Amino acid sequence: MPRKKRKEFTLQQGSSAYRNGTHYIILQIINLDYVLAECFTTKKIEKLRISELSLSLPSPEEQRLSVIDAIEDDDWNIAQQRLEIIQPLVHKHGRTVDDVKVVATEHGLHFNTVYKWLRLYEADPSVMILAPKSRSDSGSTKLSSEVEKIIDECVENEYLNKQRKSVAAVHRLVQLECRKEGLKAPHVNTVRNRIKSLSDDLKIRKRFSKDQIHDALHMNQGEFPHADYPYAVIQIDHTPLDIIMVDDVYRLPLERPWITMAIDVYSRMVVGFYISFEKPSALSVGMCLANVILPKEKFLAEYDIDASWPCWGIPRTVHADNAKEFRGNMLQKACQEYSFTIEWRPVSRPHFGGHIERLLGTFAKEIHTLPGTTFSNIQQRRGYDSDKQSALTLKEFEHWLTVLITKSYHHKFHSGINTTPYQRFEEGILGTQNTKGVGMPRKVEDEETLKINLLPYVERTVQDYGIRIDDICYYSDVLRVWVNATVEGRSKLKKKFICRRDPRDISTIWFFDPQLKCYFPIPYRNTAHPSMTIWELRKVQKKLKDDGVMHVNEDSIFSALETMREIEQEAVIKTKKSRKAVQRRKHAEKNAVSSPEPLEMMPNAQFVDEDGDDIQPLEVVPNVQFADEDDDDDIQPFDEMLEVRRD
Repeated sequence: MPRKKRKEFTLQQGSSAYRNGTHYIILQIINLDYVLAECFTTKKIEKLRISELSLSLPSPEEQRLSVIDAIEDDDWNIAQQRLEIIQPLVHKHGRTVDDVKVVATEHGLHFNTVYKWLRLYEADPSVMILAPKSRSDSGSTKLSSEVEKIIDECVENEYLNKQRKSVAAVHRLVQLECRKEGLKAPHVNTVRNRIKSLSDDLKIRKRFSKDQIHDALHMNQGEFPHADYPYAVIQIDHTPLDIIMVDDVYRLPLERPWITMAIDVYSRMVVGFYISFEKPSALSVGMCLANVILPKEKFLAEYDIDASWPCWGIPRTVHADNAKEFRGNMLQKACQEYSFTIEWRPVSRPHFGGHIERLLGTFAKEIHTLPGTTFSNIQQRRGYDSDKQSALTLKEFEHWLTVLITKSYHHKFHSGINTTPYQRFEEGILGTQNTKGVGMPRKVEDEETLKINLLPYVERTVQDYGIRIDDICYYSDVLRVWVNATVEGRSKLKKKFICRRDPRDISTIWFFDPQLKCYFPIPYRNTAHPSMTIWELRKVQKKLKDDGVMHVNEDSIFSALETMREIEQEAVIKTKKSRKAVQRRKHAEKNAVSSPEPLEMMPNAQFVDEDGDDIQPLEVVPNVQFADEDDDDDIQPFDEMLEVRRD
């Protein structure tokens, strides 16, 4: 099945665009919200809102979910290596044949190969486009696991150290180790490309002194490096907000929420945020980045805010601190697919994240004027009862903050840029009389797929009962063909599949089918079970452990969940913790990623195994005990665990 290109486009004069199935030609970009376009059939000129335009008419094939897990990790590595090779040549002004030949010779390649990669990538700037194409008539050319291990160990022990050995020296060590084990040594280019695939940040930190690291990573104060146009560098950070929220039913106090916010360093525009009651996690980072990349019109319409917030598109670089949530596999893979990079703030260099921290400080002053503020410290709060004065729900605060951002902050003079953030952003995109703008950024139209690609994932095997994660089983007919599947060429090793899960609603997982290249929503095996958040599950697991339950299964989990919810509901007026639990659940249900539509299946499709025999539907055996697999979930639990009354 052909790989679908990622749906992105950049608006410019003369390009084609579609609105509600009608073809238009862009005549002029009026501002960041509107364009003048001519209808291709009627020749009528209309003023169109940019957020309503798309690249092309969606075909049934294009409506299928585009996913970043459509190729294996080894192929990802190869694609990244190829991108590293051609990167100096991509869209290079005045590029010549000699330039290409120099790069090709340097890497031991034919210049036609480099030209081919350039054509592919410049037509579709996606890492996936550079991945090797699979062929049914070719054998495997991958290195053996033993050779891979030797390369990894030599790179880790011999290259990534202060001695700073050359690639050639590391390759000689690889050859020596392979000779000892009776293995065929890889070519020097294989080792060179493996080292090239390492991040510059990692190589600098492992191979250089502290002062050299400081200079190499541009850690000095002053203008932020490379933030020379809108969405060139986005800074992102978290902080607890200095305000107590109330629940939306009884208007009684809850706690301080957390915010993850992103700022465009070039213009100082707020480009996205995410607020919740949960501590920072991979989820909050992913949801904030989704808000950064996607248009804001739907978000503004939800609160009936008549304002312009033209920040959307894929950033070039996301700058963050060194927290765990910014270093997960999910985020790394999404960065590779959507062609942006992550740079981490150096440890003990707070000024390097100064833009986002100053922004959060600016909003903190405004928040201190709201009822229920906790101020910045105990001295400022002296004599003020934050709980008693609290008045805003999470939704109401989100509304207030959005108005503050779009109608006030974006249009106030900023001394750091000598203009307003909005004007600076507009000048960077559209240009001025004296400068040329960079044009509209790349726009991702498939919003649900983007959100799914930014969800945490685990890898699991498919068993007779379906897929099991955290003692909960998930099942759908689409899993039948993968029951007890093994890794190709290793009949005793069970094949693992990528399963993405929204922590705010774990009643459904998204199973990636490696043959159809598509995600399928897989519900609970027992669909009578209620939806649940990952944080509720952690509380249930803790309660069962405290109660001495030896054998945990679905029945015990959901029985305990029902009991805990009943206790919470009974005590919702009396205790703050119960109100917190109810509000967290409601917020999670509202914001969870909705289930995507799977690929259309034939109504009476027959599944066959490798021997050609029909595969019959599975029989679901109730209350069966299963051994759990390792859980790599990096979502953090509640800061406070609800104390549940024991019977």
